Amino acid sequence: MAGTFTTRTLDIATGATETMHDLTNACSAFLREVAHGRNGLLNVFTPDATSGLAIIETGAGSDDDLLAALRDILPADGRWRDRHGGPGHGSGHVLPALVPPHATLPVVDGELVLGTSQSVVLVNTDRDSPERQVRLSFLS
Repeated sequence: MAGTFTTRTLDIATGATETMHDLTNACSAFLREVAHGRNGLLNVFTPDATSGLAIIETGAGSDDDLLAALRDILPADGRWRDRHGGPGHGSGHVLPALVPPHATLPVVDGELVLGTSQSVVLVNTDRDSPERQVRLSFLS
């Protein structure tokens, strides 16, 4: 049987503050529509130069801890050479080197396989861009 590839783009409103947007339910809903009980891989990708994707526990404080750590590592101040956009915007362009813009996850029997308490999240620290895109692609 030949493999199949299905893809969809999501538009995500992130607002004008740093945020982590949980994509887990959207990933699972996409797989319910397209995987039909098959095994494969889900690739999640954001084409934005100032956002990334993380697999992390949410709701217990880890999400806030990640944003705090990123503020420590990538302060939004005037030290960055990339200075287009608002003050500190250049730090956002370094973010994808630390929080990559992609994640590839196993799909077994049509369902996303994550560990206990893991979620798929879009990480956005760029206050200048309130809209993001995420591409979900299923390969079986």
